[in-house]
Amino acid sequence: MKSLQALTLCAAALLAQLAQAADTMAPAPAPAPAAAANPLAAARTLIDARQWAAALTELRRVDDAGNADWNNLMGYVLRKSGNADLAASERHYDAALRIDPHHRNALEYSGELYLMKGELAKAQARLSTLAAECKAGCQQYNELKEAITRYQANGNKYLAQGW
Repeated sequence: MKSLQALTLCAAALLAQLAQAADTMAPAPAPAPAAAANPLAAARTLIDARQWAAALTELRRVDDAGNADWNNLMGYVLRKSGNADLAASERHYDAALRIDPHHRNALEYSGELYLMKGELAKAQARLSTLAAECKAGCQQYNELKEAITRYQANGNKYLAQGW
C-alpha cells in the first residue's frame, strides 16, 4: 500500500512539473505558409464545369499574358464558349506557343481551331509538330489526329467531338 501511495505521489509531482513546464514553454511556431495556390486553378475548375463566361471572367481577373498556360486557357475558352471568338482564340494560342513552342495543349487546341476555320493544312502542320514533340505518342497527338480524321470523313467540315 505504501508503494502505491509513493507511486501516486510521484505521478502527481511529475504531472505538476509537466503542467508548469507547459505554462512556461514558448508557443508552438505557426505552421509554414502553404505553397502559393495555382492562380489558374479556379479557371480550370470553371472550364471543367463548362462555365465559359465565368472562366473567361476569372482568366481576365488573373491577367497573366506572359504565361503560356494562361494564354492556352484563354484560347480554349474563347474557342469553346457559345459566342466563339476564333480570331482572339488564335491570338492566344499563338502567344502561348511564342512563350513555349513545346506547349502540347496549345499545339493540339490550335490545330482544332484551324479545323473549325477550315484550314486543314495548318491543322496538319500542328499535328506534324506534335508528332515530333511526342516521339512515343501522347494524348494531344492522338486527339488532334482523331479530329483531323473526323474532319476529313465529314467532307472537310469540322465536327465537334465531346467538348
